[in-house]
Amino acid sequence: MPESAPNRREEQRRKTSAGLIRFARELTAERGLAGFTIEELCSEAAISRRTFFNYFASKEDAVLGIPLHRTDAEAIAAFLAAGTGAGTLSPTLLLDLATLVTDRWRAAEVGPEQISALFAAVDKEPRLIGRMLQHGLEEEQFHARLIEQRENLPEGDLRAEIAAQVIGAISRAAITEFLAPGHDDTFPDIFARRIAAARDLFATQTTLIGSAR
Repeated sequence: MPESAPNRREEQRRKTSAGLIRFARELTAERGLAGFTIEELCSEAAISRRTFFNYFASKEDAVLGIPLHRTDAEAIAAFLAAGTGAGTLSPTLLLDLATLVTDRWRAAEVGPEQISALFAAVDKEPRLIGRMLQHGLEEEQFHARLIEQRENLPEGDLRAEIAAQVIGAISRAAITEFLAPGHDDTFPDIFARRIAAARDLFATQTTLIGSAR
């Protein structure tokens, strides 16, 4: 069966995005962020400057693989659909949010070659770490709004904020472990181990948390 036009367009978008990320990392590792222009990057990827800004907001985001537009609409829809919408927290909220994070990483298909290229770029430009941290906080805020929508909670609900922060902290720790050399574990495997440990911790601390109210 021939591939549909939407599928071909999506595959082309994926290839263009991957190419921009690869070239951005190579150029950064070689010259630093100030050592090349967006026009040079676009020339390497055989696209126009205008096309670049359909994918990434900046050179920094291209290096880190932070897309201008979200690419996980289906996973987000599944997360929202699993909520109660009754103004109360679903008992599976944290696990569902963890699944959303895991699905994103699987879709990104991050492997050793990509990690090595990212390491080289960050080693040349340590300030990229600041953008990584900023993006993590932006994701937490996005997740908090998703939780409010899913569970029909008021804007700024502290429970939604803390749930997003819990998963964000676990995710950052898992990323740190994943980026460390000397293991062959995938990010989903590392993340799942830490989520399981968090579940055990919360289960054993229920009485203590209740008595502190």
